[in-house]
Amino acid sequence: MTISEMLARNARMSPNSIALIERDPAKNLRKQITWKQFNERVNRIANGLLSRGIRKGDRVIHWMMNSINWLEAYVAIVRTGAWAVPLNFRFTSQDFKYCMDVAEPKAVIFDEQFSDHIKAIHDNFFLTNNYIAVGENAPPNMVLFEDLIAESSSQPIEIEISDEDPCGVYFTSGTTGPPKPILLIHKNMECSAITEVAHGWRKPGDIFILLKPLYHTGEMTHWLGSLILGGRAVIQRGKISPKIILEAIHEERGTFIMLLVPWVQDILTALDTGEIKREEYDLSCWRLVLFGAQPVPTHLILRFKEKFPHVEYEVIYGLSESAGPGCIHLAAGNDQKLGSIGKAGFNWEARIVNEKGEDGKVGEIGEIVVKGNGVMKEYYKNTEKTVETVRKGWLYTGDMGWMDSEGFIWLVDRKKDVIICGGENIFPVEVEEVLQKHPKVLDVGVIGLPDERQGEIVGAVIKLRPEIEESIEIENEIYQFCEKHLPRYKRPRQIIFDDVPRNPTGKIEKRTMREKYFSLGK
Repeated sequence: MTISEMLARNARMSPNSIALIERDPAKNLRKQITWKQFNERVNRIANGLLSRGIRKGDRVIHWMMNSINWLEAYVAIVRTGAWAVPLNFRFTSQDFKYCMDVAEPKAVIFDEQFSDHIKAIHDNFFLTNNYIAVGENAPPNMVLFEDLIAESSSQPIEIEISDEDPCGVYFTSGTTGPPKPILLIHKNMECSAITEVAHGWRKPGDIFILLKPLYHTGEMTHWLGSLILGGRAVIQRGKISPKIILEAIHEERGTFIMLLVPWVQDILTALDTGEIKREEYDLSCWRLVLFGAQPVPTHLILRFKEKFPHVEYEVIYGLSESAGPGCIHLAAGNDQKLGSIGKAGFNWEARIVNEKGEDGKVGEIGEIVVKGNGVMKEYYKNTEKTVETVRKGWLYTGDMGWMDSEGFIWLVDRKKDVIICGGENIFPVEVEEVLQKHPKVLDVGVIGLPDERQGEIVGAVIKLRPEIEESIEIENEIYQFCEKHLPRYKRPRQIIFDDVPRNPTGKIEKRTMREKYFSLGK
């Protein structure tokens, strides 16, 4: 069943049930639509696109902030048989040009706030005159999103779409290089929806609080679980803070939410300092929290469980190439396996392989490979990279890990991020996990820095807790902490007090760190 069919079914079966809520307390904004209204608006957008020449297989760039309009536009694009190309809201004009070059779109749907980025390349780079602007202050000669809806038919469209047809081009977050375009098919998205339901014991009455960017497959996957069940989702706009998160759960009666590690840290710190008070919120509705998008420190989960003992957790692992998280997961009830990313997800397989692609022994570090209906079709326009990454249906993730005797997988690090110090392999995640346990450390990222003698040494970028001031005493305290908890060759040789750069999905931007701190090597 395609995404478009899921929505049409919900509109038939539960026409008056609330599908989506959009809220931004800072702007005193709260609006909602039913499944019937959602479906009718999608029909109008799809018919409007068809009237402007969009056909099956065309690409439509989709550059918007999280909103109800975002989801309406996305489903409308795939309903026409075209491919949605969601873009990161942090992209620059040059990023936009790069994506235009790759996707060669027939139309661009964009929030008005991106107008300047588009105009910056418009004069010397013009592939399409189908620019559709969301907002009231769009540049001249561009179609307004709401005008397109108003002037188009709400009648269903009849376009044959199969599970094997492409539906979207997703650009990776680019933490290890330029964003790579990933081509997903309708079967991938259906797999993600089913996996999401199976893992989270999801039911139609669940209410999903949506915080992360929808342009990324991660949050989109979580919403697909709501879509396939006809469940409600709440799109929280604006700045994310501990107060905003708990208010959203409290006021909208949210039952589950995906939280990035920095948000969990912020919530725990705010509770510890008294900035927010647990008793001021009725969180009895909250039953499940999803952790993922990056390695999740064990101690952080345990601290969270102390504060919220009634909330179950699930640790999820995935990547854009697997159509989002879920190919591997750690379900609640496996506290003895905290620190691992769990087992192969529902209807997925997972292995650890060596450089020859052979299965490794129990406890032996190798590359994590997965197989399932969520594996991408290809890297768009890059056959060589596709052949290298997908072999006989197995997706080579580029992540290193090991499997224990019970089939639980323990993530070690990205293959490209391994630090080689004096011939020894050091996995940054191992060092980050230790440093996260220091009571004065809020966030940490570890990279290799060049060293004439050892090749590379361990460098740690550390963000201290707000109440702690940087000092040589604190630096020495952290070095002494590492002496107790890490073997000599894994200990940081350089400590830098600074913010840890993360992308919107919470992943540490190691490439940015290397560019910034490379000169600190010896």
